[in-house]
Order: sequence, then C-alpha cells, then structure tokens
Amino acid sequence: MVKIEKLKETKDKITFSIDGINSTIANSIRRSTFEIEVLAIDLVEFYKNDSALYDEMIALRLGLLPLKAPKSFTRRGDCSCKEKGCLKCTASFKLKAEGPGTVYSKELKAKGCDIVFEEMPLVILAKDQELELTAEAYLGSAIEHTKFLPGLVWFRSNAVINLTKDTESYTDLVNICPKRAIISKGSKIEIDSLKCDLCECCIEYCNEKNKKPLDLKASEDSFTMFIESFGQLEPKELFIESLNIIDKNLDEVAKAVKKLK
Repeated sequence: MVKIEKLKETKDKITFSIDGINSTIANSIRRSTFEIEVLAIDLVEFYKNDSALYDEMIALRLGLLPLKAPKSFTRRGDCSCKEKGCLKCTASFKLKAEGPGTVYSKELKAKGCDIVFEEMPLVILAKDQELELTAEAYLGSAIEHTKFLPGLVWFRSNAVINLTKDTESYTDLVNICPKRAIISKGSKIEIDSLKCDLCECCIEYCNEKNKKPLDLKASEDSFTMFIESFGQLEPKELFIESLNIIDKNLDEVAKAVKKLK
C-alpha cells in the first residue's frame, strides 16, 4: 500500500515522503516530467538589436522564460490549422524597447498566454540602443528541448537505522551528524531517518572510537521526493501529470502487447 506524507510545501516547491514503491517507480515519476507539455518561445524574428548580445543569445533567454498556456491550447502538430499558426496553438509576442535601461520580461506584449515572472531581465540597453522583435511560442516537451521542462523532480532513499542497546547511549554522535539527524533524548539517542542522507559519518566515528557501529542502510521502499516548479504548473500538478503520463504509456504498452500473436 502506498503512503504519502507531506513534509514541506511552498508556492514553488513541495517535499514529501512516499512509502510502498521501489526505486524504479520513483525514477519513472522523475523521468515522466520530461514528457509534460508546456509553452515556450520557439521562434524569434529581430527587426532591431543594438545591444551587446547577439540575436541568438537574446532568443535563448526568451526561450527560457516560463509561460502559462491556456488549458484549451493545442500542440501545433495536432492543431486544425496544420501548423500555420493560430490562436489555438500559437502564442504571439512583441517587444520594442529603447535604452538606457534594463529590458525586463514584462515588456513583452503577449497575446494568448501569461508570463509567469515579469521581472526577469533580458538585456541591458545603453543610451540610443534599441531592441525590436516578435516571437511565437508553442507547446512542447523537454524530450525535444530542455526549455520545455516545467520543473525539477528528484528523490533519495530514506535511511533505515537500527539501534542496539549499545548504540542507544552514543550521545556524542549528536554533534557528528552534519544533517543533525541524530537527536539526544536524555541518556539515549533517536534518529530522524528522513533527515539522514546516508553519509555514514556516524559509522566512521564509531569505527575510529572502536565502538559498535550503527546498522545503517538505504530503504528499498521508502523515499523522500522533492518537486520544484518553474512556475508553469504547481508542484502538485507536476506530480499528478507525471503519474498520468506513466498511466498513458502503460496503456500503450498493453495495447502493443495485445497485438502480438
């Protein structure tokens, strides 16, 4: 049975422990993030660029801007416009700026989507320098290009620690642990397995002092998962979308197997 417990949550990041799965499933959740489709600028046309940055550098910075697409948005290849570019599959932008000053993402005039962070600097213009361009954004996944990545997902195994009657009294280990996972409770110690990252500093210390080491190993069915969003989706949405993609891929595998004779 799978058990999930939320440990920490902010607007852009969530941390939770998950029990009842193995490392293969945990890694599948992480990798499925690369198949989530989000919006990103893919085509830029420059009319003026007097800045110190080449056109390609500014285009790269524009491509990395997190954008929010309407839920009704369609992937360009699947749209009825046949990749001609319409409001259903293409978000259009215009930018016209003149120095001196810093050009921020909020100066992009967007049509068909929202810019997540409006204070992201794009380029600095000196006096009399100008920048004028148009851009188009499409839906895509990080399998095609990392600019379509909606966030970061990573995990680690939780620690499994067994204390014997001898090791319960090793209160001097409290200051050894760099993660402060060892807590002193009077004459005994307790271990916070979620904080422990299996660095084995405590075991090395026990060996140096000729003490009986702790029984420490990585769990095979309990993990701490971290999800950090770049702003296009909420962290919980990233997790749910990853699970939906896994479910979809498994359905496709099942259909392929059924066709086998």
